[in-house]
Amino acid sequence: MYIQVDHLYHDYGGNGQYAVKDVSFRLDEGEILGFLGPSGAGKSTVQNILIGLLPLQKGQVAYRERSIRDMSPDFFNQVGVSFEHPNLYGKLSGYENLRFYAGLFRGPTEDPLRLLDMVGLKDSAHKRASAYSKGMKQRLVFARALINKPKILFLDEPTSGLDPATAARIKDLILKKKQEGCTIFLTTHNMAIADELSDRVAFINEGELVEMDAPRNLKLKYGEKSLRVEYMDEEGTLLQETLFIHEPEDRKRLQRLLDESRIQTIHSQEATLEQIFIGLTGRGLS
Repeated sequence: MYIQVDHLYHDYGGNGQYAVKDVSFRLDEGEILGFLGPSGAGKSTVQNILIGLLPLQKGQVAYRERSIRDMSPDFFNQVGVSFEHPNLYGKLSGYENLRFYAGLFRGPTEDPLRLLDMVGLKDSAHKRASAYSKGMKQRLVFARALINKPKILFLDEPTSGLDPATAARIKDLILKKKQEGCTIFLTTHNMAIADELSDRVAFINEGELVEMDAPRNLKLKYGEKSLRVEYMDEEGTLLQETLFIHEPEDRKRLQRLLDESRIQTIHSQEATLEQIFIGLTGRGLS
């Protein structure tokens, strides 16, 4: 395993009010783990401990069985981080931001102009970052996370504020990094992003890990096996029914509709990650 977290706790005020409580999980090399939960659930706290921005108070965090407490500065040359809220040098251009950040790392780095082209910012490369829109800043922060050719990526809401086409471009880049062997820790409250990108997802709520598995496994475990059927009645009116395939009468009903060639569409019904999260915690993700 690449990253191992055991019985992690964090208390910001030192008064026993834990923002993260007894969190344990592993992350394998080349895997995308979606850390899913609403704002304030503890996602960013866990991430900030894993990247060393917050001290390890209680529990263990290890990379390849070596404690984060024992990591040398060289370790962080292998880590890329994209924050939800862009933290950029506004008086520098997008290109200058990336070039400056590249200078902080030992070892090979990506070409800033190539990265800006990859995220659709090539035409604004020499424009001040302060003049960028929110979505442009988000893309620049994402590009900055890739500048040091990281082996581990921490992405916090990487598609926040992006239009669908741009978000699709960022998702493609994330999947490309995975194919290259990069290990990715993705924190988000967007269940669709987590479902689409993650090998496994972990639900965190009020600082505690509630459930963790592959999205498909969670849907099979908590979802109802049903079909939504649209069909025409004898008068030509379009009707809709939900049929549960474990119910004998519903199976017979489906067979009759098939035999009569009245079905227009059939859709399998499965629980979304958000529905599963609500069912487990009683609260939504947004």
